[in-house]
Amino acid sequence: MRESRLRRARLSVWLGLAMVLACSACTATGPGPTPDRAPGAAQNLTPVSVSLGDVSLNKVAFLVAADNGIYQKYGLDVHESITAGAADRIRRSGITVPDDFVGKTNGDDAQISVGGGSPLINSMTTDPLATQRVILATTDSEAGFHVVSNPAVASIDDLKGKRLGFTTPGSVSNLIALALVRQKGWTPGRDISLISDGADYSALKAGKVDAFIGSEIYYTMAEKNGAKDLADLSDYHIPIAGSGINAKAGWYEAHRDTAVRFLKATIESYALMRKKPDVVYSALAKWYGVTDPRQQRDMYSQVARFPEKPYPAVDGIKLVMQLFPHYGLQRHTAEDFYDSSVVGELDRSGFIDKANAT
Repeated sequence: MRESRLRRARLSVWLGLAMVLACSACTATGPGPTPDRAPGAAQNLTPVSVSLGDVSLNKVAFLVAADNGIYQKYGLDVHESITAGAADRIRRSGITVPDDFVGKTNGDDAQISVGGGSPLINSMTTDPLATQRVILATTDSEAGFHVVSNPAVASIDDLKGKRLGFTTPGSVSNLIALALVRQKGWTPGRDISLISDGADYSALKAGKVDAFIGSEIYYTMAEKNGAKDLADLSDYHIPIAGSGINAKAGWYEAHRDTAVRFLKATIESYALMRKKPDVVYSALAKWYGVTDPRQQRDMYSQVARFPEKPYPAVDGIKLVMQLFPHYGLQRHTAEDFYDSSVVGELDRSGFIDKANAT
């Protein structure tokens, strides 16, 4: 009887060893760049809270990373949400996101925020209670927004004397509006009126604005809203401190390795988006309720403009400092707001090239 128990014990050990070896082989042959650590069991994943800010194509890579197991590959348990204000803004233009995707706070408590460098910098330099963050990467460094207008507006030049909407003061759309007006040689308040909280179809239909600065999720809906896709602002080559990865300063100092893994997941997710349009279409339908095939294709066409190497947008940060010259900004240099070392390390190591090649 004792010998029988010994045989059973030896058999259990050998079965356990075989399972370990089999799992190791699965991990070793997985696709894509090798993570810093194996994903392991769920209890070994590092929790990370992420605020995605608003609803736009710039945020889809982070949804794709969650839906396709990329975060887990890098040992991360990521909890993502958008703000209630962003959900309400996009709802006014006819798009409703799932309730459980809407955060209960304004996102200030998130360890990582994904959003525009312009509002971040303006907030940190005007509000003493603002969460201090550092820009680690920028996925939107040149304005790809469009101007959406009512059908009566003939051209960009026809906006002189009219009202142009943007989201909120200090936002990326506010920055773009100011840069566009400067390029045209106009003076805000005299040659054109810039209207806050005016960057949606409800504002356009109500006659609050004659046109607004809109991201791809808006300008691809122009026709169905009886509006005009007036102009592609990429033709104006406006550098912007656009959407990117911004880490909570104190958290980043103590958890740089986690931030590095989050950047790796982001870069791999963008690479996957370029290769497989279906993962983008699926995320647009699931999280944004965008199911119209034409709109999905129109939005996907913008994926190519996202940089493969998302270094912080230094030129865009400098433009923020030029166009919002309040006292808080005058005390800083552009270098105070970003850290390019993480993207630099991933670039020099060959990780980025490998992610985009596989």
